[in-house]
Amino acid sequence: MSPKTLTDGTRTGAEQGPSAASAKKWWILAVVALAQLMVVLDATIVNIALPSAQADLGFSDGNRQWIVTAYALAFASLLLLGGRIADLFGRKTAFLTGVVGFAAVSALGGAATNFEMLVTARALQGAFGALLAPAALSLLNTTFTDAKERAKAFSVYGAIAGAGGAVGLLLGGILTDALDWRWTLYVNVAIAVVAFAGGWLLLSNHRDAANSKLDVPGTVLVAAGLFSLVYGFSNAETHDWDSPQTWGFLIAGGALLAAFTWWQTRAAHPLLPLRILLDRNRAASFFAVLISGAGMFGVFLFLTYYLQLNLGFSPTKTGVAFLPMVAALMVAAQIGTTALVPRLGPKAVIPLGFAIAAVGMAWLTGLGVDSHYVSAVLPQLVITGVGLGLVMPPAMQLATGGVAAEDAGVASATVNAMQQVGGSIGTALLNTLAASAAADYLVGKNPANKLVQAQATIESYTTAFLWSAGFFAAGAVIAFLLFRRGVPQQDADAAPVVHM
Repeated sequence: MSPKTLTDGTRTGAEQGPSAASAKKWWILAVVALAQLMVVLDATIVNIALPSAQADLGFSDGNRQWIVTAYALAFASLLLLGGRIADLFGRKTAFLTGVVGFAAVSALGGAATNFEMLVTARALQGAFGALLAPAALSLLNTTFTDAKERAKAFSVYGAIAGAGGAVGLLLGGILTDALDWRWTLYVNVAIAVVAFAGGWLLLSNHRDAANSKLDVPGTVLVAAGLFSLVYGFSNAETHDWDSPQTWGFLIAGGALLAAFTWWQTRAAHPLLPLRILLDRNRAASFFAVLISGAGMFGVFLFLTYYLQLNLGFSPTKTGVAFLPMVAALMVAAQIGTTALVPRLGPKAVIPLGFAIAAVGMAWLTGLGVDSHYVSAVLPQLVITGVGLGLVMPPAMQLATGGVAAEDAGVASATVNAMQQVGGSIGTALLNTLAASAAADYLVGKNPANKLVQAQATIESYTTAFLWSAGFFAAGAVIAFLLFRRGVPQQDADAAPVVHM
């Protein structure tokens, strides 16, 4: 590639020299990882602060779920649009706009004086997150094209995507205990300042799909479809599955997404070119991200309940309790992406990761009323972390690898959408199954008895853990059947060029 200056005045890596270009790549990774952490941890950081926020603003238990759901709905439904905007108008523009917008609405939420103001801020956080997340992942995809460097970069990114929920629990607990629930939102402003400064200095604004146009019908169909799916699963937590607000939206979501798929075969400038989905390894990776997103909620959600309500952990101590899992996930992510997948291929590694995670979750079903963290929780967390570390980062790398540069944003958005929809499915199903298990246990017993009530709660947790193990076991089978044999070879013609 001959040296040249890009439209924003940034010189290409060839002109800067190998060492300068290489160093700049890793600084870009640091900025992208920081922005991704802000988006991922915000899915859980507010959860621990909800009781304090509810007491302060005086909203009902029924409204409490909307503080979480508003974020998920906006984020999931707008992800593909955000990814395409990054391709059309430049990843630097999308990234910086997302960072600034996310910080501004986080500050709005932190200053909320009533429920309406807080839930509006959370929805806007989701909207700007939908612009920021695919821009961040596509920047990683177009910056790291060397196989070894790419594996290292995705091990870091994938570890953050997988462990960000646990980090959010820890940070949310510390900020709520030490300061105030509002700081779970204000903290994003500090993170955003660093991410914006780094992005402004390091990134270029290359527009790989500048000659394309936005697929408006496709955008409307997929946004409405994803919204309906996530909303339907969210309603399953507060309504019965036979409620029209549950099955009605789920059917509508499926129909809209089917119409979106049909339209993509006919649109002149499709929002999600079907060539992205037709690669076998990439499709398998999307399924892997979806299933891991569904199963992870069994760890974060119900184990948080157990640690706080049964073992009496404070919010901060609960967050600290998840750190061994985070550490195991990060170590496994590095080994999986840099050593195992390049040697054994995804068909061996990703199913193995799912199987290990399934063992960890199945082991958690042994929890009892008198169990202890060190013996009954810690080993299982570490094993589950190892398994997820072998699944999430390699799957994310394969899902975006070899995509043409003009499709990098929308491919990255699809990965994020899979994780978000998987999380929504997991939350709805596991909450419903857990509630049914507790109700079944109480049949014929005295619910006023504290020991009986405590055991019913344990039954709900262990049922959720067992189903999470089932999700991961199914993931192992699906991944083994779908992934190709051998080590994936990146197509040089399809590989994105470096824009720095």
